[in-house]
Amino acid sequence: MALSDDIALLSRVPLFAGLADDKLRLMAFGAERRRLVEGQTLFREGTSADCGFVVAEGSFQLTSTLRDGSVRDEGTAGAGTLLSELAMISAVERKYTALALEDSEVIRINRPLFRRMLEEYPDVAVLVDARIRENLAAMITRMKGLAGRFA
Repeated sequence: MALSDDIALLSRVPLFAGLADDKLRLMAFGAERRRLVEGQTLFREGTSADCGFVVAEGSFQLTSTLRDGSVRDEGTAGAGTLLSELAMISAVERKYTALALEDSEVIRINRPLFRRMLEEYPDVAVLVDARIRENLAAMITRMKGLAGRFA
């Protein structure tokens, strides 16, 4: 894909929506593309995460392991989905396994590249901070709703 295609894709990712093209261009230029074949694992639950992935083409099955050893389906991620967004900011472990359901392609955004964006463009840091806070607040609300059903 051309750099312009990567910029267009990144602009559709909710975390990056509204960023100027020059900022998206820097991210797209510094990112890496990776192809996976059907059945190939992008990453495994519990492994150290040093980057996020934007699904460019194809789709991934997301699963996690419950305490009893059973596997829980966490859903499917398709084009435009950002996987492991917090890994672009901080050292974390992968919370699920991502398996390619078909031949797929991702854009890998490593932590140093993303941190550079945040350092060089304070407006990006403010926007990303607000969006991550919103995402975390929504997740906490969903978890409280689940906890209420089991109380």
